[in-house]
Amino acid sequence: MNQTEDAVVAEPVNLMGLSEAKLIAFFESIGEKKFRATQVLKWIHQFGVIEFDEMSNISKVLREKLKKIAVIHPPHVIKQWDSVDGTRKFLIEVSGGNAVETVFIPDGERGTLCVSSQVGCSLDCSFCATGKQGFNRDLTCAEIIGQVWIAAKSFGQLAEKGPRKVTNVVMMGMGEPLLNFDNSVDAMNLMMHDNCYGLSKRRVTLSTSGVVPMLDKLGDYTDACLAISLHAPNDALRNELVPINKKYPIAMLLASAERYITGLPDNRRKITIEYTLIDHVNDRPEHAEELAVLLKDIPVKINLIPFNPFNLSNYKRVSNNALRRFQTILVEAGYTTTVRTTRGEDIDAACGQLAGAVNDKTRRSERYGLSGVVSEDVVKIMSHSS
Repeated sequence: MNQTEDAVVAEPVNLMGLSEAKLIAFFESIGEKKFRATQVLKWIHQFGVIEFDEMSNISKVLREKLKKIAVIHPPHVIKQWDSVDGTRKFLIEVSGGNAVETVFIPDGERGTLCVSSQVGCSLDCSFCATGKQGFNRDLTCAEIIGQVWIAAKSFGQLAEKGPRKVTNVVMMGMGEPLLNFDNSVDAMNLMMHDNCYGLSKRRVTLSTSGVVPMLDKLGDYTDACLAISLHAPNDALRNELVPINKKYPIAMLLASAERYITGLPDNRRKITIEYTLIDHVNDRPEHAEELAVLLKDIPVKINLIPFNPFNLSNYKRVSNNALRRFQTILVEAGYTTTVRTTRGEDIDAACGQLAGAVNDKTRRSERYGLSGVVSEDVVKIMSHSS
C-alpha cells in the first residue's frame, strides 16, 4: 500500500458533511460513477442510515471498499430536553470538549429547527448568552447538517413514511453563520436538496449580525432566505448592542441585504428584520418611528423578539404595553410586523438563551464569569461525559 493510501485509511472521509458536488468528486476519485453520490445522499439524509451494510442498492464490493476509506458520523447527542410547550432542545457534543445547542420549536403544522454554526460566537452582542461564552471554532458541515439529521431522526422523520416534523430551518443558533461561510452554505444547500431534506428555499433562513463582505458573496452560492439581526434603528444604539456595527454600519448592512434579496430569482422575497426588544433600551415609541423611516422602500418584514433574560445580563424583558405600542407604530406605517412567541423558557431554549459548553480561545468567558452563563445542568452533563 502506498503512502497516499495509508493517509486515506488513517483519516476516513466523513460523508455526513459532503455536499452533492463533493460527494460526486469523492466517488469519482475512487473510480465510481457519480450516481453513487445520489444513492448515498438519500441513505444518509432521507432514510437516516449511517451503516454501509444497510445500503441495499450498493454492491457488497463497494460497501466493503467504503468501510475502509469512509465513515458516516453524525455528532453525538449528550442530552435531550423536552419543554412543556413541545419545544425540544439538544445538547450536542463536538470535538475539543465543546458542546452546542440546537432547538426545535413546534407551531401547529410548522416545526422550526434553530441550528448552530459555531462553537460559541466570535461576536459579542450584549443581549445574547452565546457570545458571553467566547469562541472556540467553526462547526464542520457534518456538525451543522448533523443537527438537522439528529432532530429529524428523533421524531421518526427519517423512517419510511415518517412524519415531516422539521419543516423549517433557521441558522440562528450559536454563532455567526457568515463567519463560517463555506460550511454554512454547504449545509443549507443539503437542507434544500431534493435528495436530502427537500426543504423549500423559503423555509431555510440564514440570520446574520452583519458581516457585509460575506453577505455580498452569499448570492453566488445559495438562495436561502435572509434575516438581519438589527435590534436598533440607529448606529449609536446598535454599536452598543451589536458591536460589529462599528465595522459595518446600518446603511452598509441594509444596502448589502437589499442587493442579496433583489438578486434572487423570486422577486416576492423579503428580508426579515429581527429586533429584540429590551425594556427601556430600544423599545420606546421614538425607536419604532425611527425604524419605520429607516426601512422605508426596502422589502422587509419585521419580527419583534421580546428579550429573554439570562445570568450576567442586566437587561429586562420588554413590557407587554411597550411591545404592543411598538408593533402598532410599525403596522400603522405599513410593515408586516410579527411578535416571536417565547417558547422553551423552562429548558433555557428561548431566543438568546442558547449556551452550550465552549472551550473558549478568546478568554471572553473569563471576563464575564463562565459559571454565570452556562446552566448547572450543562456543567454537570459535560463533566460526566468527559
